[in-house]
Amino acid sequence: MFFHRQELQHKATPDRPDAVYARKLQEVLGGQYGEITVAMQYGFQAWNVHLPGKYRDLLYGIGAEEFGHVEMLATMIAQLLEKAPLGVTEDAVQADPTVAAVIGGTDVQHAIVAGAGARPVDSNGNPWTAGYVTASGNLMADFHSNANAEMQGRLQVARLYNMTEDAGVRDLLAFLLARDTMHQNQWLAAIEELKEDGLEQLPVPSNFPQAQEDTDVSYQYLNFSDGTEARDGRWASGPSTDGNGEFSYHQGPTTSAPMPPPTTPDPRLYGTTTTPNIVEKVAGKAKDALRLD
Repeated sequence: MFFHRQELQHKATPDRPDAVYARKLQEVLGGQYGEITVAMQYGFQAWNVHLPGKYRDLLYGIGAEEFGHVEMLATMIAQLLEKAPLGVTEDAVQADPTVAAVIGGTDVQHAIVAGAGARPVDSNGNPWTAGYVTASGNLMADFHSNANAEMQGRLQVARLYNMTEDAGVRDLLAFLLARDTMHQNQWLAAIEELKEDGLEQLPVPSNFPQAQEDTDVSYQYLNFSDGTEARDGRWASGPSTDGNGEFSYHQGPTTSAPMPPPTTPDPRLYGTTTTPNIVEKVAGKAKDALRLD
């Protein structure tokens, strides 16, 4: 059950309208690593979780918070657009300097589609998509994805902070930066707690028997580049991160196999093959006549 309280987690009021910046702010609302993504991601992870207790409660709690962040950003964007003049055209030239900025960076759909409101899109107007959401049912995999989402999100908010001098906007972004700091740390802490609780380990999925994989190549670094300095990395020698093996470095692949011959599809799929064209026509008709799949 969701219940909406008509107040914000933090103040979201700009000092002045700015239609160009409103478009920029759309990225952390409806972009790949925006607030809509993390709200839906944590929500679906919670709804799909397979065990009760602290991990499910964590996902429910943070997912609900992120929906509040969606609301704060949408509210901020609407206010940035509220008093931006529409402007007029004169001899196909924008006479109003604010509308002239359309060419330089505003989102005209803010006015035409949303009536001076926020939209579930990124800064280029691309609609938000559920393809951004990761909810695999494996908490180790999902929590790593969550940490990455918070890192990418905080990175983008930090860049946006430096793109404005509006004190009101910066105040909201400073709050979001702080929450992203917490969320990064919480997911990394949750990853370690999964290990301590004996629920999940690396590699994911840790309950798949490693003996069933090709263990000869499990911890080999294969350098498919003409650069050589990768051999100096932690991943090229010494104990593996998961503690189950020993890293080794190899210049290029350690395995190879002959290329199989080209495939020959059903002639009714009309792929170009070595079979003469007339033969394929006859074969296709024969299969149709015999009703062969």
